[in-house]
Amino acid sequence: MIWQEISGGWVLLPRNPIGIVHFLGGAFVATAPQITYRWLLEELGKAGFAVVATPFLNTLDHTAIARDVLNRFETIHHRLLVTNALEKRYLPIYGIGHSMGCKLHLLIGSLFSVDRAGNILISYNNYPVRQAIPFAAQFNLTPVFNVEFTPSPEETNELIAEAYQIRRNLLIKFTNDTIDQTIILNPVLETKFPRMVAMQTLPGTHTTPLAQDVNWQAGNEFTPLDAIAQFVKQSFSRDLYRLKQEVLRWLNPVVLS
Repeated sequence: MIWQEISGGWVLLPRNPIGIVHFLGGAFVATAPQITYRWLLEELGKAGFAVVATPFLNTLDHTAIARDVLNRFETIHHRLLVTNALEKRYLPIYGIGHSMGCKLHLLIGSLFSVDRAGNILISYNNYPVRQAIPFAAQFNLTPVFNVEFTPSPEETNELIAEAYQIRRNLLIKFTNDTIDQTIILNPVLETKFPRMVAMQTLPGTHTTPLAQDVNWQAGNEFTPLDAIAQFVKQSFSRDLYRLKQEVLRWLNPVVLS
């Protein structure tokens, strides 16, 4: 499998896919998801899922971003169908988001009519501008310019509670993630869809989904640097593999049976 750029998105197509994943990354790493999330997304491809990763530039208008990434996903999906790159049969579509990507999938599922078999929301983040942009608080910019994301965090929570349509959801938070807000989102979704929402707390940090499985080759002599590199690799790999395992188990339990 190789990455293809199609209609402003990056696509990974396995043979005979069993489902489609629409992936949205975090605010400052979403411009090149095929690179920043490469290992995780390619593992989904190896498991049989077609991956459509939609890049975006972060602005204050999150509603406009959600509309744009959805339009591009639907354009790509249609193009794959008409060119026979995907068979014209039903394939379940799943949204997977990391950090801000979670908020975008929640907005998509609240504001637009979409066909989704479920969403996986990793390290949900819905902070206001003052906390999301470090220098805004440092230089006290928010009172001066009176700026906030659209919708605001409060408006987003109300919108999810009132209008979110995707019934099946997996929420993932990490043990060492200080900016995760999954604990706020979980009861909202559980109230809307009892017994349809699963939550997992996994070892790792906010950046675990961005980790890569680096193949460190030791030299002829095993040095202290090699020992440190192997330790770091094992730590990152363990958390990354656990994340992959839980995502695939939820998407398709047969894959790991």
